[in-house]
Amino acid sequence: MSKTKDDESSGRFAYEGLERVFHEKARLGIMTSLVTHPKGLVFADLKELCALTDGNLSRHLQVLHEAGLLEVWKGFQQNRPQTLCRLTEEGRRRFLDYINVLENVVADALTAAKTAPTPASSLAEGWFPA
Repeated sequence: MSKTKDDESSGRFAYEGLERVFHEKARLGIMTSLVTHPKGLVFADLKELCALTDGNLSRHLQVLHEAGLLEVWKGFQQNRPQTLCRLTEEGRRRFLDYINVLENVVADALTAAKTAPTPASSLAEGWFPA
């Protein structure tokens, strides 16, 4: 499929579905962990899966909670306080929509990489590295 000038000027590669709240390494890991564990994860397990510190995980959970993407439950297990985190229905839906957009980004990049000329050979005469 050939691209026209209209395709390029209409924001073809803007990817409006890429929500900033997900587009951060730690939060991407948290959301992926939680989407694969629909019943939720306790704080310690989530911390280990995502290789985060207590403070870092707490801050990212706060951001996701404030965005309505996950629920935080407090309880006790064997007389020890526990924090359980799980996705809300909205959080699950929005994250899966985000993943679909990411799949489009990857597909577009792979298609372009396979068909694009090498950068050095594609420049018109008169261009040089800055």
